[in-house]
Amino acid sequence: MALAGVLAVGLGGCSNTDSWVQASPSPGWPAQYGDAANSSYTTTHGASKLSLQWTRSVKGTLAAAPALSARSYLALNAQTPAGCSLMEWENDDNGRQRWCVRLFQGGGFASPLFDGFDNVYIGQPGAFLSFPVTQWTRWRQPVIGMPSTPRFLGGGQLLVSTHLGQVLVFDAHRGEVVGSPLDLVDGVDPADATRGLADCAPARPGCPVAAAPAFSTASATVVLGVWQPGAAAAGLVALKYHPGQTPLLSREWTSDAVGAGVISSPVLSADGSTVYVNGRDQRLWALSAADGKPKWSVPLGFLAQTPPAVTPQGLIVSGGGPDTRLAAFKDAGDRAEAAWRRDDVTPLSSSSLAGSGAGYTVAAGPSSGGTAGMSLLVFDPGNGHTLNSYPLPAATGYSVGISVGTDGRVVTATSDGQVYSFASA
Repeated sequence: MALAGVLAVGLGGCSNTDSWVQASPSPGWPAQYGDAANSSYTTTHGASKLSLQWTRSVKGTLAAAPALSARSYLALNAQTPAGCSLMEWENDDNGRQRWCVRLFQGGGFASPLFDGFDNVYIGQPGAFLSFPVTQWTRWRQPVIGMPSTPRFLGGGQLLVSTHLGQVLVFDAHRGEVVGSPLDLVDGVDPADATRGLADCAPARPGCPVAAAPAFSTASATVVLGVWQPGAAAAGLVALKYHPGQTPLLSREWTSDAVGAGVISSPVLSADGSTVYVNGRDQRLWALSAADGKPKWSVPLGFLAQTPPAVTPQGLIVSGGGPDTRLAAFKDAGDRAEAAWRRDDVTPLSSSSLAGSGAGYTVAAGPSSGGTAGMSLLVFDPGNGHTLNSYPLPAATGYSVGISVGTDGRVVTATSDGQVYSFASA
């Protein structure tokens, strides 16, 4: 009896530990805009003093920021005239290339995604793929359209939405579709995966879902911008994730509260209760994630073409683009309170916030030679004051964003394919 009691206690103390093998986002900056909520925020302490470690070209164009793994690998989805387009480099070894493959072209606006095992997930028109730490394809599955930047939902499941409005959930290890796909747009030709791709970058109606979704683990809510056929502007659609249930995804609400239309990816607050999104009316909007009803909106005085950055404390730094300004607001529940504004700074990208002490944006301004160029601006998120500024040598095109690694390295890139990696000085 004593032995049986010991065995019972021993067995009762055992629990399922399989969760460690389930795929989940790599710590740090696993995809464009950081986490699945698109917050462009990391708890990593950001350095205010940097030094440029290396720069190299993808020999093509870029439309999405680099993804960074915790092992200091860097993945880029380039569009190139020939040769490789999906590339993995070593960020801490002068950008040394680990491997590269060529994807079907046309989907450069999507960022790769790293999981904690350094597997890479990426779409191309008509398919979604995963690669291991080597270049050999792990799995590949057909989809309708071009997948945007994927998101981890939890339990090893991966959310994929395409520019034509198909939404799927994959088992990240096996590559199998879990549950039934949703179609958010009617009348889509499943045989034409490239239809409307040219409208995705400028977010025109030919590309119904032009930007990546946001997902909150706190509220199990997915939010996407969708431009329905015949509609005057793009609205918002929310889905609810029901792990282990049928259906796995259900439609929660649609909202056209932003009458002039939404632009760029939505962002979800840390507690999953609020959706932040840019309007084409040059306003920043906050809506309830529960029902899509507006909480507040605030005039920016410019059209932000990239998502805002949002901290867990409710500080919101406006998105970037041509003729924009660097501005920050505090979410006060039923209103936005102006925190600070820099009318002397034109941010060309979303800001990336690292802890409470450092924010990064690519700003338009003179290069070291005195001509028009770009610089990496380091600012204090608390008051907007400049901490440092570093010119980006020979930078042309536009900024595609900034990624911050777990080691504090800061990587930015331009649409003309030049990549810049900075380390703490």
